Amino acid sequence: MNVTVKQHGNIVGCELEAAVIGTWAMDFVHDQLATGKKLRVLTVVDTFSRYVPVLDPRHSYRGEDVVQTLERVCQKAGYPKTIRVDQGTEFVSRDLDLWAYSKGVTLDFSRPGKPTDNAFIEAFNGRFRAECLNQHWFLTLADAREKMEDWRRYYN
Repeated sequence: MNVTVKQHGNIVGCELEAAVIGTWAMDFVHDQLATGKKLRVLTVVDTFSRYVPVLDPRHSYRGEDVVQTLERVCQKAGYPKTIRVDQGTEFVSRDLDLWAYSKGVTLDFSRPGKPTDNAFIEAFNGRFRAECLNQHWFLTLADAREKMEDWRRYYN
């Protein structure tokens, strides 16, 4: 781990290692293409560093799709210790539960009907909607992916 400390003791730079990734928050944001076709975006945020490892738009999501996306991201960024999620059907699925168990990841479920339990991701989703979703028309799914990836890079 590379850490640079100024004379007054503040951490200036730090490379996150896979072993120290703490908690991610995960949720869905809904939008639509210019054609009216529905769009669901899986948002994932590291609650310590505010790093966004992925914004993954699709027309529909199942538990196995969430697992596929997480596995792709974790291969690059490392596995978190905990992922905070709500009680959505994609998050309470057997596929995600089995993946989390096999990778040593704890799923921290919020109480039903209490989005404030996962307030970090809700605040991020509001910013994502204001700065990205409300600023663009998405013509196709590929167009949405491209624009969201550009925004993710800018945000990080």
